[in-house]
Amino acid sequence: MSATRLLVLGVVRGFGRAHGYLVRAQLVTWGAENWANIKWGSLYHALRKLADEHLLTAAEGSPGRVDYEITARGEAEFFRLLRAALSEPAPRPDTLAAGLALLPALSRAEAVELLRARQRILCAAQDEMPSQFPGKPPHVRELHGLWAHTTASNLTWTQQLIDRLDAGGYVMADDPAARFGVAGSWLPPAE
Repeated sequence: MSATRLLVLGVVRGFGRAHGYLVRAQLVTWGAENWANIKWGSLYHALRKLADEHLLTAAEGSPGRVDYEITARGEAEFFRLLRAALSEPAPRPDTLAAGLALLPALSRAEAVELLRARQRILCAAQDEMPSQFPGKPPHVRELHGLWAHTTASNLTWTQQLIDRLDAGGYVMADDPAARFGVAGSWLPPAE
């Protein structure tokens, strides 16, 4: 899965209508260049590709700009990617990071269920980890320790996020103050 694809769909969805510079500017405010593995030059390519796939529509905006809006197919793809990013441990951390950046697009209950699915997969992976690497050099056997520690840390973090969500942390899509997924959604909730 591409974190860029998820982020672009999510940002366009969040604004309702956006051009490439606005998408980039939003991702910069999130610090995405540090965690999303986005190549800024490929952002416009991603927008055009998503439009070619009928996930976004493209329309002439202000002079020299193309404005994009998410389609019904794009909305379905956005939620498919978001759900996968949160529930399926991926080898690349940018996928989870993109899912977390867009977490408020989900209801609280769905976000918790997706994270519980992530926990189940991590627990199964933990149970299937080899306890040793017979015949391998000692430094290679260190991989088991790394994998075990990483999985245990991931499980702890996931449970802590579930606990924060259960305690009412974050404004989620089904909360009264939610504004995610409509124009202006990047603004803080109305007070």
